[in-house]
Amino acid sequence: MTKLTRRGLLGAAAGAAVVAATPSAARASIPAHRPVTTFVLVTGANGASGGDAELTLRGHRTVGVELPGHGLGAGQFRRSYQAPQNLAALATERSPMAGVTLDDYVEATVAVVRRAAELGPVILWGGSMGGATVSRTANEVPRLIHRLVYSSAFCCVDLPTMGHYLQTPEAAGTMILELGGASLADPAVIGATRTNFRTNDLKVLTKMKQALCADSTDGEFLTMLNGMQPDESTQIPVADARGHRDTWGTIPRTYIRHTRDRMIPLALQDRMIAEADRLTPGNRFDVRSVATAHAANAAAWAASVDILDELARR
Repeated sequence: MTKLTRRGLLGAAAGAAVVAATPSAARASIPAHRPVTTFVLVTGANGASGGDAELTLRGHRTVGVELPGHGLGAGQFRRSYQAPQNLAALATERSPMAGVTLDDYVEATVAVVRRAAELGPVILWGGSMGGATVSRTANEVPRLIHRLVYSSAFCCVDLPTMGHYLQTPEAAGTMILELGGASLADPAVIGATRTNFRTNDLKVLTKMKQALCADSTDGEFLTMLNGMQPDESTQIPVADARGHRDTWGTIPRTYIRHTRDRMIPLALQDRMIAEADRLTPGNRFDVRSVATAHAANAAAWAASVDILDELARR
């Protein structure tokens, strides 16, 4: 079992901010003359694409970006990952994520944004590692995006990569390295990171819950794990993900802080917000806060939905 290094950082489970349907109070319908907003959702590491039922019921469109290597036919799930698991095979079987880059993620996201923009305003949302894709996509098609939303997500500004931010003093408390016990293979052998989200090792599960969603119930935590994909690209955390002043910097943006986050500590979230505001003082972050861990539990996601609904009605 390979020890997780900072170069592997988010690939070994670093936790997608989970997009889940949650009940919430009914909201007034959107006036018929107002164009419908489409939320384009970019998952974090190891996440699967998906929309959100509650936002849809409130009159908005939602669509998840199917990132390269993450789709139904990508081959992430294999017999060796079933039960009982073949750990020896999992340690050597080549990953469909091998060679996948941030450019690939951006290309897929730009394609979805282009299609969605034909229908009306687009709000591009990213959670965790998805923030890198959001920023780079905003550089490519700034005029097609109505607003950017970072949900406890990386927003690279002064430093080029997520890896660089995880070396800063503000990241000192991160629990990313605590997830190494779930690693299944040497990235140099399989071309990616591989995480055993189906482990039944209580010590490993306890660490994962503490890192990702300490304020969730065991049921919420295990449900999240069962929706995670085992393989992730090693290239994304070390790719230049900076937003540029003249493109990304022209788009209104919101940052939803997760105040109990132990993966991207609150101090690191605040550092990235401050850097962005210094780069574009005339277009500062609209900052919101939700009292939740890295992966929001049901109640916290419901609070985030309220924020997103409000932003779409502006």
